[in-house]
Amino acid sequence: MTKRYCYACDLKEDAKLIAEYKAYHAEGKAWPEITKSIKDAGIVDMQIYLTGNRMFMIMEVDETFDAEKKAKMDADNTRVQEWENLMWNYQQELPWTKDGEKWIELEQIFQL
Repeated sequence: MTKRYCYACDLKEDAKLIAEYKAYHAEGKAWPEITKSIKDAGIVDMQIYLTGNRMFMIMEVDETFDAEKKAKMDADNTRVQEWENLMWNYQQELPWTKDGEKWIELEQIFQL
């Protein structure tokens, strides 16, 4: 059984930066250490959608996923930290986030 999480994050409003960000996330272009860390955390599927400069990420996770454990794994992984620092060149905080927060979990308000 899987569980779904949805998040939002903004990119800087700059067409060149958005194009570069998309290139980093094109099929087969994400660093292999990043996709491995995602899978090792119990994330079985991840998709990112973009409209303007606002992104939405949908994650399907298995029963082994734990957000706190994932955060610790990421903090201890120098390659993941390199990736995160690189991505901050493109991303910006949503106006209502705490300092340093990127991806903010969305509240589900409807289901059919």
